Amino acid sequence: MSRFSVAIDGPAGAGKSTVARLVAKRLGITYVDTGAMYRAIAWRALQEKIDLSQEEQIAALAKSTQFTLEDEGIRVNGVWLKEEIRTSEVSQLASMIASMAAVRKVLVQKQQEIAANQGVVMDGRDIGTQVLPNANLKVFLTASIEERARRRYLEMNAKGIRVDREKLIEEIRQRDERDQNRQHAPLRQAPDAILVDTTHLTLNEVVEKILELCRTKVGKTE
Repeated sequence: MSRFSVAIDGPAGAGKSTVARLVAKRLGITYVDTGAMYRAIAWRALQEKIDLSQEEQIAALAKSTQFTLEDEGIRVNGVWLKEEIRTSEVSQLASMIASMAAVRKVLVQKQQEIAANQGVVMDGRDIGTQVLPNANLKVFLTASIEERARRRYLEMNAKGIRVDREKLIEEIRQRDERDQNRQHAPLRQAPDAILVDTTHLTLNEVVEKILELCRTKVGKTE
């Protein structure tokens, strides 16, 4: 498993990060949350009041950012970030920033460098199509919009954050449309990715399903 790579793609709220983190832990390899990287750049852009029309300035911000990936979050230039990058404002801004070619170029290179010499489970929107096109296993994780909104609603309520469920459904619908129709590296299922619909599956069932797919792939390469 030292060089085994798993690419997990899918729309917002499909559970990619939670599933990928657990799969990586079970496999004993590094988990790379690419969404957190884009969120971190969005957070920094907000902190530094950079206008979204300044794509090159945001790309320079991404280039100057040092990421340290940890089990429960991410450090950005030494600053620990967790809930700060999970707000609705940061989520929407991250989706817009992710459509910028100059920013994607910088972060994709950083992601590929992380995966170059170690086994990884990496999740995002374009991992199997752009970042790790030669990944040992590619999975496209999805769920209905209603189910994704329900999970997000429960997650935020558990943290004491009150949100309107219908507003969440609309935000996710808009995020899907942006991700699928952006010009650069749109959300797509790679031709060799395995579709896993989690709408009616428990978290443990999804994790076990992906681990079984990993075992199958390893068996074929031995």
